[in-house]
Amino acid sequence: MNAKSTLNAAAVAGFSAVALGAFGAHGLKGVLDDAIMTVYHTAVLYHLVHSAVLLALAVWLKVMPGNRWLSWSANLMLVGMILFCGSLYAMTLTGIRPLGIITPFGGVSWLAGWALLLVAASKLKTQDSE
Repeated sequence: MNAKSTLNAAAVAGFSAVALGAFGAHGLKGVLDDAIMTVYHTAVLYHLVHSAVLLALAVWLKVMPGNRWLSWSANLMLVGMILFCGSLYAMTLTGIRPLGIITPFGGVSWLAGWALLLVAASKLKTQDSE
């Protein structure tokens, strides 16, 4: 992903995270039991956090266009969001528990995205202040 597509993804992800959070707080209160609501809130939290990560990656990609490590990190963060959060949203709203088998793949995608972010950081050139 480049800076523009990452920024677009961050905007859509952030918007949908806030909308789904509001829906959970106002539309699902009293509809789902507490244990299921906890799962739903976990999805919203991770969705919002990784939306912010995508925003930061968009800025970094603007400063360092074409950086493959950052680009792949952004891709994996987005895939992780779709798989992890998407499966939790679907599972809590439909009651279809087998959808939970998808969730760990999203978590692994995030871990890989964070690892590639570390690789990108480690390849930065440092400037001597002397």
